[in-house]
Amino acid sequence: MHHISSTRTHFSSSSGLVMDPVRLFCGGDPQLFYQFVSIAFAFLFYCLGRQGHLSVINRHVHLTLGGFILAVVTMGPYSLLLFFSAVLLLLLICFIHPVHIHYWMLGLQMCWQTCWHLYIQYQLYWLQETPDLRLLLATSALMLMTQRVSSLSLDLQEGTVTSPFQSGSRDLFVLIPFLSYSLNFPALLGGPHSSFNTFVESVKQMSVTSPLSLYLGRLASKMLQVVVLVWIKYLLKELLKLNVFIVNSPCICQNIIWIWILSLQLKMNYYAHWKVSECVNNAAGIGFHGYSHSGKSSWDGFSDGSPWVTEASSRPSVFARQWNRTTAAWLRRMVFKRSNRSPLFMTFGFSAWWHGLHPGQILGFFIWAVTVQGDYKMHHFLLPKLTSKWRKWLYVCLNWAYTQLTISCVVVCVELQSLESVKLLWSSYIAVFPLLSVLMITIL
Repeated sequence: MHHISSTRTHFSSSSGLVMDPVRLFCGGDPQLFYQFVSIAFAFLFYCLGRQGHLSVINRHVHLTLGGFILAVVTMGPYSLLLFFSAVLLLLLICFIHPVHIHYWMLGLQMCWQTCWHLYIQYQLYWLQETPDLRLLLATSALMLMTQRVSSLSLDLQEGTVTSPFQSGSRDLFVLIPFLSYSLNFPALLGGPHSSFNTFVESVKQMSVTSPLSLYLGRLASKMLQVVVLVWIKYLLKELLKLNVFIVNSPCICQNIIWIWILSLQLKMNYYAHWKVSECVNNAAGIGFHGYSHSGKSSWDGFSDGSPWVTEASSRPSVFARQWNRTTAAWLRRMVFKRSNRSPLFMTFGFSAWWHGLHPGQILGFFIWAVTVQGDYKMHHFLLPKLTSKWRKWLYVCLNWAYTQLTISCVVVCVELQSLESVKLLWSSYIAVFPLLSVLMITIL
């Protein structure tokens, strides 16, 4: 999960340059607003590149400058958090052998990120102060920076990306694509995560992408999805204000449904962010995935997945793979495949560390790990017994409901972060469902 909730607050009255309709649509969410504004600049960049006004190296320069300006405008002095990581990456590329670069990069970057997460916790829980919005935006972007620089350092270590200085050249201009990858403005405030090679190839082929009409149609389609997701989030928010469902209701169903609706609202916020991030990348011409067998152009090269597919997942393990798909793939590569003991719990533990180690996040990711482990055991136990269609249908329906309710516990804990979220969860009847996962692991 991306660190989005911390940046959710109302704009101050001093931001008079914002456009009122977009500001109203974003519901006081500055991160969503900045991404919407970035679409216009990304479209301008795409038009210049498509018409041949920008060479490949100039495209990387413009992407880097755009990221620099966006960071300074949105984060102020806290933009130095990102610039430090970008410079650190370049220094390690220059002075560390590719075989050892990943351990240095991941270790130093996670320490740097953790220091700022702990500083935010110090402000929240010790000083009882609300952290600066610009700091929250910077730490959210720093998490995405960690994905990119660690992925690149692992590519260098494995040899899928060639170090620019292996041939003995000391021309610093060869570092521009690496700087562009770490600071490019379409991916600065939101994903989706992509490999260095995929990013470089997308920038290179901007001038040979699909016809402009198809490009605009695809962009408009994704923006419409963002509007729908924000509208659904608004409806769910209004539904929570009604007295139909009450969190402390003695009625078990009302109590559980309130938590479930709250989690849906929080998930819609994530989906809206991921889709608008896709829009920014696609508007910049990044994410073109070639043509299908039917001749249609595909702009899903950079995608965190479909909200509709994710919500239809009938198993917790499938939901975990579909949720924020590129981050799930990054965690699988960084931790799961490289862990010799308990790779599942190591992966979710690392995810809690990456997210900030708030109390609610630690519990939430532990619940998620237990739920996925329980799902594996239950599926292995029941699969031979699903011998008829009605049994399979019943299994899918019950497992979908179980997935929704257990993931609701995860989302509420991780999103609300503090100990209050833990108390809210365990005061609700919905806490029974994660306990069922523990029971499955114990018995099966």
